[in-house]
Amino acid sequence: MRTMAIDYGDARIGLAVSDLLGMFCGEAWTMEEWNMERAAVRIAEEAKKRDVGTLVLGLPKNMDGTEGPRAEKSRAFRELLIAQTGLPVVLWDERRSSIEAHAILHANGKKEKVHRRSVDAVAASLILEGYLGSV
Repeated sequence: MRTMAIDYGDARIGLAVSDLLGMFCGEAWTMEEWNMERAAVRIAEEAKKRDVGTLVLGLPKNMDGTEGPRAEKSRAFRELLIAQTGLPVVLWDERRSSIEAHAILHANGKKEKVHRRSVDAVAASLILEGYLGSV
C-alpha cells in the first residue's frame, strides 16, 4: 500500500503519495480548500483512489520543539482525517519543510511568484521522504 503525506495549510494543502513499494515519492500536487471538513473528505477520496494505507500529516512545531496554534490545527485535522478515512494518521515534525521547499524551488530556477503554486506540494514530498526514510 501507498503512503500519503499532507502539508496542511489554511488555503492550500500539499499532498504527496509514495510509489507502491513505499520507497519514493510517486506524485505530488496542491489542493486548494479553505474548509477543514471538505478538505478531509477530498483527501479521503484521493487516498482511496490511490490505495493509500497510511497518512502522514505534517505537525508544525516551533524551532524550540514547542507547539503553537498551527500544531493545534493539525491535531484537529488529524481527527477529521481518521474519521473520514479510517486510516492511521501519523503526525510528522515538519519543521523547516516549507523553508527547504522554497530553497529547492529557488535552486531550480523557479521565480518567487511561482513558488506559491508548488511550494506546498514540495513540502509534502519532503515530509513523505522523511517519513519513508524512517520506517
